[in-house]
Amino acid sequence: MSGGGSLPAGAPPAPRAPPAPPALPAPRAPPAPALSARGARIAGGGPGLLDAGFALYVADPFDRELNPQGILNFGTSENKLCFDLLEERLTRPDMNYLEPHLFQYSDTRGTRSFREEIAKFLTDYARAAKALNPEHVTVMNGCCAVFATLSTVLCDPGDGYLIPAPYYGGINSKTWLYGGIQPVHVPLSSEVTDKESHPFQLTVEKLEAALQSAKKQGIRVRALILINPHNPLGDIYPAQLLKECLEFAHRYELHVIMDEIYMLSVYDDTTFTSVLSLDCLPDPERTHFMWGFSKDFGMSGIRVGVLYTRNNEIRKAVNQLAVFHSCPGPVQHVLSQFLRDRDWLDNVFFPTNKKRLKEAQNILVDGLADVGIPVLKSSGGLYVWADFRKFLKSQTFEAELELWQKLLDKKLLISPGKAFYCYEPGWFRLVFSNSVDKIYLCKWVLLLIWQIVARKF
Repeated sequence: MSGGGSLPAGAPPAPRAPPAPPALPAPRAPPAPALSARGARIAGGGPGLLDAGFALYVADPFDRELNPQGILNFGTSENKLCFDLLEERLTRPDMNYLEPHLFQYSDTRGTRSFREEIAKFLTDYARAAKALNPEHVTVMNGCCAVFATLSTVLCDPGDGYLIPAPYYGGINSKTWLYGGIQPVHVPLSSEVTDKESHPFQLTVEKLEAALQSAKKQGIRVRALILINPHNPLGDIYPAQLLKECLEFAHRYELHVIMDEIYMLSVYDDTTFTSVLSLDCLPDPERTHFMWGFSKDFGMSGIRVGVLYTRNNEIRKAVNQLAVFHSCPGPVQHVLSQFLRDRDWLDNVFFPTNKKRLKEAQNILVDGLADVGIPVLKSSGGLYVWADFRKFLKSQTFEAELELWQKLLDKKLLISPGKAFYCYEPGWFRLVFSNSVDKIYLCKWVLLLIWQIVARKF
């Protein structure tokens, strides 16, 4: 017999306890993001209108023989008028120089000999008040790199810089991707208020108003950026206005970044005043000069830009970043040969370039006038600022972009004013320094424009 704990005979078995439920897996932590917050900010920035238009052109470029139905590009500011001169000069024996030191690490600021040639060149062609010091020169792979590094060392994320609008819209990404800084627009209008003014005229009063507005919004403005000759307007700052802007910046302890990338692309008799030519800068330690080979020499693919600043602390900071933006030794040698050949520059290249720029500009301006499209009077750069306002369906940026798209559909790329942060819809930039022959430049392009805009598409 079982012990006292056993069930009586015939009794049903006691129910068993239900099995314990299986243990749930511990909740998994969400996967770490692939990008840092900074990386996500950078990746989240979409291409601007200029980049978007250029991408379409690259995918379907016009070629008279290989792709005659491709996109004709009058939107990208490149000088294609003088490649024959460059090609001839590049074939001379002094360019064929392959020494070991050109293929080795060198000073990240640029080789000493190249910086010396740049200093001599700018001293002469910018009519500098005194000889430039090669130690104040930093060479980088394009002016985009100069903008990116300067914005990083001059400003903190969230800071702002004054810039007259319209302006070359690519500056936004160049100053934002590294530096995280923002533009503070100085809006310019086409309206002429008196006999002494002209369309899109900059004044110190407009700078002052924009600065005070930014302060009320809590934006710390650290710099003023000026483009001279201007992109996209094509005008040149008079010496007196330039001095007034520098005085304004000095009063508020602002850095001044002078972008003179089109310094030698002046095609009429207007006097160009480089900031380097001023003999008494209000604040030399906060005045920084930029120039490069892409526009004046028609070498946008070479990717070489120049920064000149007297500020030792800024140079030290910029030169730390220059290691990421240095230029190949053989390229520096080739460009040095261009710069030191003054006979070729003075008697062949620059006179021919100026002549061809003026001829191309006249053809485009006259052709636009024939179809009722006026342009702003310009003196420098590679483009005209054209007034399409009367051809818009409505005076809105939506109508401007619709017209831009219609032109693209017809395989013609020009640049809408919205890409330059213009405050008035209906203005477009057209580049005239194109290697496409004058018949295409004058007749084919203008016929396209006439067919599309005259009927308001």
